[in-house]
Amino acid sequence: MPHTPPDGDGSIRYLEYRDGSVGRVSGAVIEERPVCIFVNGRELATLLCTPSDLEDLAVGFAFTEGLIDGIDDIEVMSVSAGLTCVDLWLRDRVVEPPTRRIITSGCGGGVTFDDTATMLARHKRLGLGMTVAPSQVSRLMREVLRSAALYNTARGVHTSALSDGASVVLVAQDVGRHNTIDRLAGRALRTGLATEGAIVLTSGRISSEMLAKAAGMRAPVVISRTCPTSLAVELAQAWNVTLVGYARGTGFRVYAAPERIGPPTPQPGPRSLAGAAEWPVVSGSA
Repeated sequence: MPHTPPDGDGSIRYLEYRDGSVGRVSGAVIEERPVCIFVNGRELATLLCTPSDLEDLAVGFAFTEGLIDGIDDIEVMSVSAGLTCVDLWLRDRVVEPPTRRIITSGCGGGVTFDDTATMLARHKRLGLGMTVAPSQVSRLMREVLRSAALYNTARGVHTSALSDGASVVLVAQDVGRHNTIDRLAGRALRTGLATEGAIVLTSGRISSEMLAKAAGMRAPVVISRTCPTSLAVELAQAWNVTLVGYARGTGFRVYAAPERIGPPTPQPGPRSLAGAAEWPVVSGSA
């Protein structure tokens, strides 16, 4: 299986206005290209994405859309020389790509094949299994943002990561926030990294399909630097996924399954917070 180049940024010349003056400078911009994914010879989807590490993106997309259960379901995978197509041939040649597509709410040409009822039926409720300290939420999000090399170079890109609770173990970046979750799933499958019980962190908004992708990886905690949508909150409650938003600085908000967030360290003063079950929402700096 060929490996696509890791770079996703390119340099262009542009005019920059600053402090009353103008100059022509060169700078990096994030690369965006349409990439077709074919399964068993039929087109599954065309994704607008950052054209790097396309194997991870294709495998992850096939997994989160329910076409494969694992990497062993893929017999042959190839990426075109121009980085415009990825062909997946499954061991089960009877599997056909779904024909009904739902355009998602995200940038980067997001697409999914599941309506809400199908999403709800596909994933089971997750057990408790872990507790995350409030300090972990803030520390891990800072670590994710520090790891966002492409964002720090070119901006205009989303970053997502997998954590084992102690540290960030996998980082993915793309122009499309949905693509970053697919990339995490694909890389984890291709490298044998277990995702069950992992924490998913992302810089982008958590929509329903983003939440569904994380639930498909059996990740019980999803943390975003910004807000979730109402449907994402409903799905998180149904699947018992701890959904954290606005994780900025030392504050955050818990929208679903707060039991996994441990109580904060008591501070001197007239107030104390007893336990996670009694504080479903924690407001922080936005």
